[in-house]
Order: sequence, then structure tokens, then C-alpha cells
Amino acid sequence: MTRAATRTPPAVLDAALREIPDPEVPVVSIADLGILREVVLDEPRGEARVTITPTYSGCPAMDVIRSHVEHVCRRQGWHPVVSLQLSPPWTTDWMTGTGRRRLLEFGIAPPGAAGTGDHAPVGLTLRQRVVTCPQCGSDDTEELAHFGSTACKALRRCLACREPFDEFKAI
Repeated sequence: MTRAATRTPPAVLDAALREIPDPEVPVVSIADLGILREVVLDEPRGEARVTITPTYSGCPAMDVIRSHVEHVCRRQGWHPVVSLQLSPPWTTDWMTGTGRRRLLEFGIAPPGAAGTGDHAPVGLTLRQRVVTCPQCGSDDTEELAHFGSTACKALRRCLACREPFDEFKAI
């Protein structure tokens, strides 16, 4: 049997890549986080060119994500060519609604909007940032540590139910 004969259809590969879980927060996929930027298939060559963007430069999870993408491609009969794209930089605005909902259901406060996504000046607001407790829904929360279990999360506590929780920071 030739390699092309064992290759899965493009839609099957695309779906499998979109289901790869984030290694640090496995309740969301790399597609839901906006890390999976592009999948381009060259069917005659059997190549899957996959572009991923780290949540921040130096993110230690990128090696694991790259390896998982390569594994999924090979398992589906495609030759992986994975590239890292640093510009434009990742933003939490790239997260899907499904990803935000899954974070909340898991007990992590999802990020709010980070901004316009362009490089225009950032407006100054003089209002307090409100982070809702994913356990009880109270807005009465406080930040305990700016960095939580990973650099993209902060450790917070709800003053109503007293439960600690992670907040996925807006970037």
C-alpha cells in the first residue's frame, strides 16, 4: 500500500489537529487557544504545513505542542512541516468562545478582551479590572500572585466563597 493510499482525507487531519489539547491547560485545544494559526496541505507531496504561535516567547509548552502536531500528522499519513510564527504576537483575543467557556467550566477565569489587535496606542482606563469567580460567580475577587501555575495565569481568591482560582491573563 502506498503512502498516499494510507493518508487520511484533509478534513480528518484538520479535525485531528484542532482537537490537540494544550499541554498546560488540557481542557482547551490549541485551536481554541488560537495557537494553531494555519494548516496548509500539499496533497501531491503528502505534506501538512502547520503554523503555530506561542502564547509568549519562550513558552515551554511549544516543544510539546510541536511534537504532538508532528505525531498527529504522521499518524494520519501526512509528512509534517511545523513552523513557529512570532509575528503578529499571540493575543488572548484569538481565543474562541468555546475555549473561554471550557476554561470557565474547568474553574479558570477566562480573559477579557486584550485590545484592538493592532499596534495603535493603548487607551488608558481608570476603572478597576473585575475578575469573576468561576466557582460562585462573585465579582468580589482579589489577586494573590501575578504569576500562577504558568506565566499566562494569575492566582486569585474569591472573597465571597473564599476559594482560590486561576485567571487566564489577557494579553
